[in-house]
Amino acid sequence: MRIIGGKHKGRKMKSFDGFYIRPTSDRAREALFNIFSAMINGCRFLDGFCGSGLVGIEALSRGASVVMTDVSAKSVALTKENLALINESATVIKIDCIDYLKTTDQKFDLIFLDPPYAIDAGERALEIIAERRVLNSGGYVVIEKDKPVQMQINGLIVEKIKKYGKAYFTVYKENYER
Repeated sequence: MRIIGGKHKGRKMKSFDGFYIRPTSDRAREALFNIFSAMINGCRFLDGFCGSGLVGIEALSRGASVVMTDVSAKSVALTKENLALINESATVIKIDCIDYLKTTDQKFDLIFLDPPYAIDAGERALEIIAERRVLNSGGYVVIEKDKPVQMQINGLIVEKIKKYGKAYFTVYKENYER
């Protein structure tokens, strides 16, 4: 795994052995950051269900302020190792993304959710983001799944759905009633 853009472009990162964690592919990460290139520098970015932390580190490399969450102690440890490889810091919290979203008072410009495909944690996270208004005005949530997410949620509207390899990105835009 490598960082594909920003000041740490080309740096190799550590990954998990085996198939326990399914990292977001280089192609998908590149597409994600191309879509949001104009807003990444200086934005508040949440990488929920962060795994190895590569998506959050990619945002950090491009100038974002990053928070990463994962319930797995192994994921949190690997994320911190990867941050150390590039001598950068971010907020990395060992907590389930759902629990974090339920309790945080922080607001984000861009949230990336890559939960395990077999569970509906991403959909629940979307509901909490809308209910608690965790996005800043004009903010976005991107959820990665093995199929398009087609939930209708008050406060969020589907802006686009794109397929990258085996993964689908569903992009929701903040649409809170003011």
